Amino acid sequence: MAVAALTFMTLPVSGQDLLARQAPVDRKLKAVDSLALIRQIKAEQAAYPAYSLYPNWSNDRVHAFGKTVSVPDSFRIDLTGFCMPTTHTQITSKCGPRWRRMHNGLDIKVYIGDTIRAAFDGRVRMVKYERRGYGKYVVLRHDNGLETIYGHLSKQLVAENEYVKAGDIIGLGGNTGRSTGSHLHFETRFLGEVINPEFLFDFPNQDIVADNYLFVRGANRYAKQRTRALAALRAGKPASSVVATADETGEGIRYHKIRKGDTLGSISRKYHISINRLCQLNGLKRTSTLRIGQVLKCS
Repeated sequence: MAVAALTFMTLPVSGQDLLARQAPVDRKLKAVDSLALIRQIKAEQAAYPAYSLYPNWSNDRVHAFGKTVSVPDSFRIDLTGFCMPTTHTQITSKCGPRWRRMHNGLDIKVYIGDTIRAAFDGRVRMVKYERRGYGKYVVLRHDNGLETIYGHLSKQLVAENEYVKAGDIIGLGGNTGRSTGSHLHFETRFLGEVINPEFLFDFPNQDIVADNYLFVRGANRYAKQRTRALAALRAGKPASSVVATADETGEGIRYHKIRKGDTLGSISRKYHISINRLCQLNGLKRTSTLRIGQVLKCS
């Protein structure tokens, strides 16, 4: 009986030892599972950028979503890791109504044969030719949820489904399709909705406007629409409750990223806005210190 009792008393101790030895193994297995999951997610993101946002991957049409996609009321788009699509800075036609139709992108003056680069990391969704429209064009879908369109190229240098990094050469400037002179037609879209590229990119200064951009559904083409939608969002109403009409054009919200040597006076002169108004828009005082990289609203 004494032997039996001793055996019975040692069982829990052995069980505890076993559990103690098993715990590190369990932690290692969980770590392995987590790494495998992370690798799988990265693989899916590389195969289909922004796969959690878009309902499909189609190489047939530029605007392939329609009512099949659920557009959120608001979404913050990460603009870091960008590359300007061209080093040229002259904008020859803005985003907005033009010749009794909508012009859904920016026209930037480039010359035939000029290098055109991918704006962000992503995958090539389309490489096509449209005689009465974009001409030779490329559509990229990016990890941050954006799609960018590069039109009127003279040559396309990527293939559909190819993965590209920001700054990779995707084509050469040209004058193909419905075009009256060599230029790059550059569009930025989120789930098919147009965003004025000037809200994201500062072509004259070859920089992004800010590190991220707040997309608001139905209010991204023009300044007045966007202002009304943002006001509704701050008031706790859905942005979709704001009715935006096509004739509310405005000039676009302007921003400035602080660089070395900038002062409130120099910025006010550049954007033709008073220092008092500049301070009011940004919650500043005339004596406030400006930080390099800080973004100021200028309209």
